[in-house]
Amino acid sequence: MATRLVQITMKAHDDSALGRFWADALGWGVDSEGPGVTNLEPVGFSYPDPVAVCIDVVAGPEPKTVKNRAHLDLATTSTAHQAELVARLQGLGATLADVGQGKVPWTVMADPEGNEFCVLEPRPVYRDTGPIAAVVVDCADPREMARFWGGAMDWTLHQVTDDLATMRSAQGVGPYLEFIRTPDRKSGWNRVHLDVRPYPGDDLAAEAARLRALGATDPGIDQSAIPWTVLVDPEGNEFCLLTPR
Repeated sequence: MATRLVQITMKAHDDSALGRFWADALGWGVDSEGPGVTNLEPVGFSYPDPVAVCIDVVAGPEPKTVKNRAHLDLATTSTAHQAELVARLQGLGATLADVGQGKVPWTVMADPEGNEFCVLEPRPVYRDTGPIAAVVVDCADPREMARFWGGAMDWTLHQVTDDLATMRSAQGVGPYLEFIRTPDRKSGWNRVHLDVRPYPGDDLAAEAARLRALGATDPGIDQSAIPWTVLVDPEGNEFCLLTPR
């Protein structure tokens, strides 16, 4: 058994408006599961497919008070493309952000609800990822995160050091998942989290038990009304184990 990263979930005060921003930013299509949930995926995409990690924007009343533990890095193909993308995103409602990055070649921005993201300078490693270069998660121990998430998913580990761990779909397509060591500590529930899904025919309860054996824990919330399972990784980051598909 194994899982794979299929989407990220963002909390938002206005899921429709934030969904429209990200759809326009990425050139993706917009759908809705119902009030309070806006789904984003590439036009013509057949879910799930490792060529893209989709985005679910979910309405929630909680205010954003700290820097997100997870964010998106957007890919560019040239310095001109980077400048053009930054300007276009500002036109859509994004702003420049300062998270203490200092002088760096990438541009740190925030979406209309304050969620941080980066517009990267052109890097050959991301030339074939699509508009999202990487889903990036802050952590204290990239090696431990690589151990857990490498066991949780069937993605391929590309790099593991004290400061950085990277992995990507075993098919060599779509964005990377990266864990970067930072001094910050988790505070409160994450407004952006990972959603993983087992394969067709797998058993959800058995997969949840396997993830617990790897080091996942339960968040201590009532889950009786949802068909998926909410778990917490070894650094306290909530994630959703969706039903097999």
